[in-house]
Amino acid sequence: MNNKNWESLLGLAQRAGKVVSGEELVVKEIQRKSARLVLVANDASDNTRKKITDKATTYKVPVCFVTGRYELGHAIGKVQRVTIAVTDAGFAKKLHAMLDQ
Repeated sequence: MNNKNWESLLGLAQRAGKVVSGEELVVKEIQRKSARLVLVANDASDNTRKKITDKATTYKVPVCFVTGRYELGHAIGKVQRVTIAVTDAGFAKKLHAMLDQ
């Protein structure tokens, strides 16, 4: 996995307005069935990890784990983020392919 490629694509999705960050907002997007992919930092707390993965599994949304909260936040131009939902199917498909390698 080339970090720069997925981070660049996630940044592009952010600039296009197709990204939602923050635990509660991500859960709402999953429940609305508008989340196409959920990214969770590996250093997320066990409670957050369980809450997000359980909700995503229930609503059949794929989840990918990335290196850490600082890398995830940096990719979208923020300080740190633990969870991010991608709401565009095209961005989600490409990111999922890049992160699954």
